[in-house]
Amino acid sequence: LASLSLFCFSTQCVGEENWVDSRTVYIGHKEPPPGTEAFIQQRFPDNRIVSSKYTFWNFIPKNMFEQFRRVANFYFLIIFLVQLIIDTPTSPITSGLPLFFVITVTAIKQGYEDWLRHKADNAVNQCPVHVVQHGKVVRKQSRKLKVGDVVLVKEDETFPCDLILLSSSRDDGTCYVTTASLDGESSHKTYYAVQDTKAYSTEKEVDSIHATIECEQPQPDLYKFVGRINIYMENEPVARPLGSENLLLRGATLKNTEYIYAVAIYTGMETKMALNYQSKCQKRSAVEKSMNAYLVVYLCILISKALINTALKYVWQADPNRDEPWFNQRTEAERQRHVLIRAFTDFLAFMVLFNYIIPVSMYVTVEMQKFLGSYFIMWDDDMFDEELGERAMVNTSDLNEELGQVEYVFTDKTGTLTENNMEFIECCVDGHVYVPHVIPGAASMDMIDTSPGPEARHEELFFRALCLCHTVQVKEEETVDGIKHGIHQGKSTSLYISSSPDEVALVEVVFCVHVCFLIRFELLEVLTFDSVRRRMSVIVRATGEFYLFCKGADSSIFPRVISGKVDQVRARVEHNAVEGLRTLCVAYKRLSPEQYQEVCHLLSGAKLALQDRDKRLAEAYDLIEKDLILLGATAVEDRLQEKAADTIESLHKAGMKVWVLTGDKMETAAATCYASKLFRRNTQILELTTKRTEEQSLHDVLFDLSRTVLRHLSGDYCDYGLIIDGATLSAVMRPDQEDSNSGNYKEIFLEICRNCSAVLCCRMAPLQKAQIVKLIKTSKEHPITLAIGDGANDVSMILEAHVGIGIMGKEGRQAARNSDYAIPKFKHLKKMLLVHGHYYYIRISELVQYFFYKNVCFIFPQFLYQFFCGFSQQPLYDTAYLTLYNISFTSLPILLYSLIEQHINMDILKKDPSLYKDIAKNSLLRWPTFIYWTVLGVYDAIVMFFGAYFLFDNTTFTSNGQMFGNWTFGTLVFTVLVFTVTFKLALDTHYWTWINHFVIWGSLIFFVVFSLLWGGIIWPFLNYQRMYYVFMQMLSSGPAWLSIILLITASLVPDVVKKVIWRALWPTTTETIQVDTCAYVCCRYIHKNVKE
Repeated sequence: LASLSLFCFSTQCVGEENWVDSRTVYIGHKEPPPGTEAFIQQRFPDNRIVSSKYTFWNFIPKNMFEQFRRVANFYFLIIFLVQLIIDTPTSPITSGLPLFFVITVTAIKQGYEDWLRHKADNAVNQCPVHVVQHGKVVRKQSRKLKVGDVVLVKEDETFPCDLILLSSSRDDGTCYVTTASLDGESSHKTYYAVQDTKAYSTEKEVDSIHATIECEQPQPDLYKFVGRINIYMENEPVARPLGSENLLLRGATLKNTEYIYAVAIYTGMETKMALNYQSKCQKRSAVEKSMNAYLVVYLCILISKALINTALKYVWQADPNRDEPWFNQRTEAERQRHVLIRAFTDFLAFMVLFNYIIPVSMYVTVEMQKFLGSYFIMWDDDMFDEELGERAMVNTSDLNEELGQVEYVFTDKTGTLTENNMEFIECCVDGHVYVPHVIPGAASMDMIDTSPGPEARHEELFFRALCLCHTVQVKEEETVDGIKHGIHQGKSTSLYISSSPDEVALVEVVFCVHVCFLIRFELLEVLTFDSVRRRMSVIVRATGEFYLFCKGADSSIFPRVISGKVDQVRARVEHNAVEGLRTLCVAYKRLSPEQYQEVCHLLSGAKLALQDRDKRLAEAYDLIEKDLILLGATAVEDRLQEKAADTIESLHKAGMKVWVLTGDKMETAAATCYASKLFRRNTQILELTTKRTEEQSLHDVLFDLSRTVLRHLSGDYCDYGLIIDGATLSAVMRPDQEDSNSGNYKEIFLEICRNCSAVLCCRMAPLQKAQIVKLIKTSKEHPITLAIGDGANDVSMILEAHVGIGIMGKEGRQAARNSDYAIPKFKHLKKMLLVHGHYYYIRISELVQYFFYKNVCFIFPQFLYQFFCGFSQQPLYDTAYLTLYNISFTSLPILLYSLIEQHINMDILKKDPSLYKDIAKNSLLRWPTFIYWTVLGVYDAIVMFFGAYFLFDNTTFTSNGQMFGNWTFGTLVFTVLVFTVTFKLALDTHYWTWINHFVIWGSLIFFVVFSLLWGGIIWPFLNYQRMYYVFMQMLSSGPAWLSIILLITASLVPDVVKKVIWRALWPTTTETIQVDTCAYVCCRYIHKNVKE
């Protein structure tokens, strides 16, 4: 078959006319013979793979550029420079130190993460490979491999780059390969050597090959390749076509073949796998975007305050009697400066005075909260897998809160949802159902007929079909992940490998019932499986008779049968499909010698065709596979990972839409979707596949589906599920611009998807997975997306999604290394999102709003104070209070809150996934909530300032007869401020531990002790101490104590009243559960006390 498919009469190969550009590869770097063609040595990249973001040289400038893209960082840099340049009321250190701390911590964290990627790249690039040079095998590092090198690859080794197969240890020139890290399929695929070179089996013979390869330039499509090889025999070139069946892709693994020789054609970042990598970019969470938006608002408020104060200052000083007094020590030159220069300088001074409204310490706290909070994921014992001995990993802590905002989940299938471990469940022969029965104490099993009535007539033929109609290969033993398979009780047994794992399950079961598939039949032809026909056939000869055995999907077999127990078998197939089992129907027919000769003629003509070979083969198969007799059907279960169905169901209840993106066949993927409850029994499946678009135009199919899904808006609700394949997706993403009726296919496709509860995308290339994620991510709703997978083929979508999660599976660790988070099993996603994501979002939302609130409370009294000090830029608070307010007095309580707060018990969050909807779409950081917190801050600031002002309107005396001054007034306002914002956080805390009490009350005690020490001791390093004895003087006054209590109460009461009214009239689900939980705890406490 290989020789027929590779034979070529023309120097131009099928598909070559469509080449945009080509490359010429000289095998073994040998020049072509003189007079044949010009020798032009092309330059190609080396074989290095780069997944890191920074280099040693560009780290500082590139990282600084990215960090100063943040509005807050850039703003504080400007403020710091202003403080250095002009005379301002506060020291440059107050802005410079926090900014330096934030930049340094972030740079160290991001540098460390990129260093880990460099380390992983080096491990790959320095991996040894075997290269044939001058008739000998030499070892090289993978990064030194060049295009044209002839590579020796041994069994179970991974291909270091994209290779063209020259020869193998097998006589027929074939080799078997697993491409699990590429397309998710762990089954074995067959590849073919070039027909004229397959006999070369030693290093010297391979080194003697004199040939060139002409092929297309690197393309990301894993399933397409067009090229030709020119082999020089006696200086006469013989051209042979090359296709995807000759191309071995980087990342695939050689199986069941001792060794191969192949030539490198694409290396490094030009390999198909590398072209499917998504470039790394800095991911920013929705919370961070909200923070930046709020920052812009507060920046506008700050500028407005500075403009108002600057304007009012010059209005105030317009009266000569109110001009600056002599003791301000302004020189005559300063007084004579142009009014615009003086106004601009005053504006900058006011900006510096009020700049504390922009909370620089919030970014420090947020960074610390994300970094420290990530350890709670890694320490979670519920997310530890004993089988793998692995815990959850956090590769980047910048997206913790994004876990609580996910709206779309894009998941791989093989190795993520499933274990890729097929189990035979039953078979139906002539309407009789047989189930396997294990014989106790024996290694074999029996088949039990569970149906009443006489025995089936076609049992023998049915099991003969299962034995013969497959592409299974036999191997004595195999080592996978260090474990030897095919060993039973210390002895080697046969191990079956195939391109389809359910074929292996069927062959194993017939072997266990003592029907060995090595029965002496002569295999004549194999009509291979393809996704359009959805069936395969074999033609065999035994005792002079010819048989055609066919198996495939029920939809492709039933229309082709003319006899058999069709109704009974169809009923059983439908029953098994509903149960989520993978079903195959089996049929056969006898062929006369004349019919067999006609079949041979049809197949030979199709295989020799150079143009439209696939189309002619499909037509030949269609003519051969008809008039069949139905034998029965099989049911195989693709075992799901533990609790995968429960996890998907929980995600649905939480309001998330789950999409399965897989490189697997549609039938296989659909069966998994039913088993995992992605599709339910009442789900109406809509197909947007190549088969349907061949019957009618893509435009018509899209509009038909659109009308179907939109009907439920006006009628009864219907649960829809969509299935789309990679080829159709390409057409949707790139509609024919010349077709005036094409319209905007993307928008129609998105509208269909929005109205489907689940979507299955099959036969997807890695880059297509990323395109799907990007399509949803950039749609007009801008939903938060999460991608989860376990193989290198999932890396692109993991990098594209807002949150990328890698499974520590059997397909290597590339997905885990390139992800934001890594978990051992799919089931751990449930707790990751519903518990950790929920908590992180609640915590950081409170942190952000609380920081803006307490800074409004802090600075607005400073703004009001300017109206009473002649707009002289006089600070209301002492410098120590200005510096330590956000760093020491109020920072630890909110940091601790953002780390351990649990507004609802985690068991309730897991049992009731609908609570996730309460925080969906960034609900706690919407503008109404932000405005409420800001208004609350302004209200509290007004109460603090004017409350203190009116209570001390008349000059107040202390116990020793001294009067209150402006520093005492400012200290009183500051004391009320610190206690109010701390009590506000205490009222918002639901989860109290001893550490909460220690930090909250400890912060207040620290403030009091610091104030006593700061004002009660003569500090020799200070030139002046304006706060000396001020705090103690204030506390010696009885009215001051009364004022503090009254003002704190007046500030907190409105917020408490608002919460009580809202909870009574418009409670959320979360608040209702909080009340019920509190009532339950109280009842248990009362019952316990009564019992005692």
